[in-house]
Amino acid sequence: MQKEIKFSLVYRDMWQSSGKYQPRLDQLVRVAPAIIRMGCFARVETNGGAFEQVNLLYGENPNKAVRAFTKPFHEAGIQTHMLDRGLNALRMFPVPADVRRLMYKVKHAQGVDIPRIFCGLNDVRNIIPSIRYALEAGMIPQATLCITNSPIHTAEYYFGIAEQLIAAGAPEICLKDMAGIGQPAMLGKLVAMIKAAHPKVLIQYHGHSGPGLSMASILEVCKAGADIIDTAVEPLSWGKVHPDVISVQSMLKHAGFKVPEINMEAYMEVRKLTQEFIDDFLGYFMNPGNKLMSSLLLGCGLPGGMMGSMMADLTGMMAAINNNRKAQGLEPYTEDALLVRLFDEVAYVWPKVGYPPLVTPFSQYVKNIALMNLFAESMGQPRYSMMDDSIWGMILGKSGQLPGEVAPELKALAKEKGYEFTTTNPQDNYPDDLPRFIKEMEENGWDRGEDDEELFEFAMHETQYRAYKSGQAKEQFNKDLEAAKNKAQATPAKAAGKAGEPTPEEAAAIAMGIHLFEQESQGLTIRHNPDSRWRYAALPR
Repeated sequence: MQKEIKFSLVYRDMWQSSGKYQPRLDQLVRVAPAIIRMGCFARVETNGGAFEQVNLLYGENPNKAVRAFTKPFHEAGIQTHMLDRGLNALRMFPVPADVRRLMYKVKHAQGVDIPRIFCGLNDVRNIIPSIRYALEAGMIPQATLCITNSPIHTAEYYFGIAEQLIAAGAPEICLKDMAGIGQPAMLGKLVAMIKAAHPKVLIQYHGHSGPGLSMASILEVCKAGADIIDTAVEPLSWGKVHPDVISVQSMLKHAGFKVPEINMEAYMEVRKLTQEFIDDFLGYFMNPGNKLMSSLLLGCGLPGGMMGSMMADLTGMMAAINNNRKAQGLEPYTEDALLVRLFDEVAYVWPKVGYPPLVTPFSQYVKNIALMNLFAESMGQPRYSMMDDSIWGMILGKSGQLPGEVAPELKALAKEKGYEFTTTNPQDNYPDDLPRFIKEMEENGWDRGEDDEELFEFAMHETQYRAYKSGQAKEQFNKDLEAAKNKAQATPAKAAGKAGEPTPEEAAAIAMGIHLFEQESQGLTIRHNPDSRWRYAALPR
């Protein structure tokens, strides 16, 4: 009997890996019927942190978008799933326990079936509570292993974590190969180990195609017993994104697996609509480099989902670094040369900070350390001169236990600064906080929303929600879009001189903001200018 493999369309993640924004509610509602008509998807990834925050930044209500996008899939019998960052839930920094619990009640009511629960450190203390909360809310918790490639991250290491998550009640395991650097042989071995011990546990594989290993990885995990494979569709497949469902289906069919057929007329409709959304406005916020694959990603291990923000960071910092190099009589870096230097620095820094899997937010933290090290170097300062509280929180153990040992020089620097390492449960640092938001909503006369969804949104994304409610977000996005369109219409020469370069202080501050959606721990939100130059837009929390 043929082993059956099902497919999931990761429509949200396709956009996240390609650029900074994703389709509006009206566009999502238009594309959903065509996705359904393709007939090959058992699941569709519909939302997650970036999805919610993008809608708020548009000045739109994300709760309406989630309900509208999940509805047609439910009616067609297709399950929907979302990303869930465990302790961080839908944002880049930790969330109080009562807000985490509320999330599952809200998302289940909105029509989301499966939270894909991960911790960037694979610390089960951050995942197991979410498994419990999801089960209590009637959802299907998919516990997740963040895959990377290091001396520590072996099949045996991951199997030990999977055992704990399954014992805690997870009926599904996802292998989240966010950078696509998981070695196919290791992934196949890991799936075989899990299936041998737990044959009824469903295994879903999610791999990015950036370094070029993903098709081999898909074949290996399917041979070992995987059940569902995440795929993409043109024009957003491949590059830093995911393999296209047509190629995956063909490969697996010829390997003897039972796979669903694809309605190609509907595929072309999804392809056409997706390109239409790009042409409408989303293309203004996409870096063309994210359409390319690169073997260099095997060395640094940076994930596909953050390449858009990373390239914007690099562009914004290059002028400041080169100004410093020029002052020292050194040749300026080209973008390619600086990119290679950044990749090398990430590879150097990563083991020093204990091999955290490079996934949100820890991929951004490690990238930021590397980028700021290069900036410090250009000013004649030592490494690790510019690390914010969030980065130190990772190093000190406030976000969870690092897989490896922190380097002696960082331990010494922590001692010099008076910092202390901790092994306490990370959630203990973030007590319940919902009453504060309930009180303010009552004082403002704000409706808590259907199933408390507006209360949840406010508590989860406080700064962005305030900007959405005030109208500031919509006004700012319209300005950003207009600026991006103007740049696209300008000649290269005019575009190059359209905006002033940042001062070194501005460039440093902006680079320390992880990406478009992150809040600085000091109470500021640093936003990127959409034309990849920089505008200092610091908004108080």
